[in-house]
Amino acid sequence: MTKHIFVTGGVVSSLGKGLTSASLGMLLEHRGLKVRLQKFDPYLNVDPGTMSPYQHGEVYVLDDGAETDLDLGHYERFTNAPLSRDCNFTTGKIYQSIIQKERRGEYLGQTVQVIPHVTDEIKNAIRKLSGPDVDVIITEIGGTVGDIEGLPYLEAIRQFALDIGKNNCLYIHLTLVPYLKAAGEAKTKPTQTSVGQMRQIGVQPDILVCRTEREMSEEMKQKIALFCNVERRAVIEERDKEFSIYEVPISLSENKLDELIVEKLGLAAQPLDISDWKALLNRLLNPRQEVTVAVVGKYISHSDAYKSIYEALEHAGIAHHSRVIVRRIDSEEIEDGKAEAILAGVDGILVPGGFGYRGIPGKLEAIRYARERGIPFFGICLGLQCAVIEYARNVMGLADANTTEIDQTTRNPVVCLLDEQFSITDMGGTMRLGLYPCKVEEGSLAQRSYGTTEANERHRHRYEFNSAYRARFEENGFRFSGTSPDGQLVEIVELPSHPWFLAVQCHPEFRSKPTRAHPLFASFISAAITHSGN
Repeated sequence: MTKHIFVTGGVVSSLGKGLTSASLGMLLEHRGLKVRLQKFDPYLNVDPGTMSPYQHGEVYVLDDGAETDLDLGHYERFTNAPLSRDCNFTTGKIYQSIIQKERRGEYLGQTVQVIPHVTDEIKNAIRKLSGPDVDVIITEIGGTVGDIEGLPYLEAIRQFALDIGKNNCLYIHLTLVPYLKAAGEAKTKPTQTSVGQMRQIGVQPDILVCRTEREMSEEMKQKIALFCNVERRAVIEERDKEFSIYEVPISLSENKLDELIVEKLGLAAQPLDISDWKALLNRLLNPRQEVTVAVVGKYISHSDAYKSIYEALEHAGIAHHSRVIVRRIDSEEIEDGKAEAILAGVDGILVPGGFGYRGIPGKLEAIRYARERGIPFFGICLGLQCAVIEYARNVMGLADANTTEIDQTTRNPVVCLLDEQFSITDMGGTMRLGLYPCKVEEGSLAQRSYGTTEANERHRHRYEFNSAYRARFEENGFRFSGTSPDGQLVEIVELPSHPWFLAVQCHPEFRSKPTRAHPLFASFISAAITHSGN
């Protein structure tokens, strides 16, 4: 039978349940087990696709087009577990399914209630990942114990253990042991209170992962074990990582968390071998050189808005034994000719995606700066569209060139709405989403970077390059090096006259791993290293 691990959180949010779940998945995979991961989010949105980056951070897109929580990015970066839309459920998605069933009459006249109908729907979602080829499913419950919106999920996982047998389930509770500077000591009471709330609900944690700034004393661990009704060895210290999130699995393994899980669930696992991960970490912690890359975006103030891009840059650095110093620049700051002062000294410039007009002038300034000074430039999604607009205005003389997302009356709509989008009225889940193939032109920078003439990348956009302008751009030295297989949609553009200038309509950052840097990011960082003179 498939075993289940449920990861919950207490005291405060943002403790790192996603990273802990991903790290557990990585450790169990390295013990020869087949793992699946999923997350439940308690908010009422059907998915995060319509949420502001300031509210939610990055929207992570899967191969099947599901717009999901950014923690699924951690799952993919740390493990090889396949992910699908069944790996992320929100309360909105759960209730949407229930209401559709009620409208179809599937409840046979019953009064539809939180228990049993909502909890049953949650349990059905958990079972979707089960199968004979799955050893362990790790399910992360978003939010914090005590949140009213999270109660149905905690009740559902309580019931789930009764359904399949407690010996097939394990509850891991992530909590905080804060250090009070004024008192000069760490406090266990928040952890005790959090676990107490879990026990009132009917869920007794089997393992406690304690986030802490400082080393926990043995006395403190014994106290937590006693008051929280867990074994002493099940109190796992997880100190903050100063340098990289990729240190987390190493720390958990040193605390023998994987051994404890294997024992408690009776898993037939191999001895742990994470030598490959340690080698990766060694390259990360001991770089041979440094390069500085400016990420010029409009959501820079939110640390998670471009999470996968920052990680993909780090992965490329690992591949080249280099430390990538990311200079995060709000695109509004470099408007009105300020690019020279703010971007001076960078070895590469990356312009990521986004929506709406705000920040666009600054992105155009950054692209012009990179193009005119021969600085490696990488544009992603809106970054491609801005590269097209900048070139049309400043090289081709089309002063009013624009995207119809910003100006529907422009005489030169070099970027326009996808044909399939004209009849769409709903905002959620209606963009061009998911994995699409791309035909890469032989001999292009893109082909040299990929090492192939075929690529598959994930997309999330409504607008595209207007192919009516393709010939005019080509006449002016622009190269369209990647298209959809039928040649209709432009996927990659580049400037052959530039040392390294490439932009893509897709989101390659979603397919990068620390163990396998994405080829475009790796090529970009290689160019940045060359530019820096290292």
